[in-house]
Amino acid sequence: MSEMKFAKSHEWVQFADDDTAFIGITDYAQRELGDIVFVNLPEVGDVFDEGEVFADVESVKAVSDLYLPVSGTVAEVNEALLDAPELINEDCYEAWLVKLSEVSAGDELLTEDEYNAFIEAGGE
Repeated sequence: MSEMKFAKSHEWVQFADDDTAFIGITDYAQRELGDIVFVNLPEVGDVFDEGEVFADVESVKAVSDLYLPVSGTVAEVNEALLDAPELINEDCYEAWLVKLSEVSAGDELLTEDEYNAFIEAGGE
């Protein structure tokens, strides 16, 4: 797998190949949310454009929309999260939310260093 890229909306992208990517939320996001108690994921076959809300997570603090940092078609959802959303808090970089096919990479994706600098600067 290639290196992860990050969105300013606090999602990560890991490309499996040029056409396929896994999407999740960053460590910063899961820490800010607190204990995650519910995940609402899209359906396989749903098509999204970059920047669209594709899922939401509910924590003990709030419900938060998640935005796709790339465009693509949902090829798979991580069904384990439906029964155990706390897996995101345990290891957010292993607990991917969706696998996308037909991916069109976003222009606004950051490297890990760029993302960490963004967070240090306030992350908003």
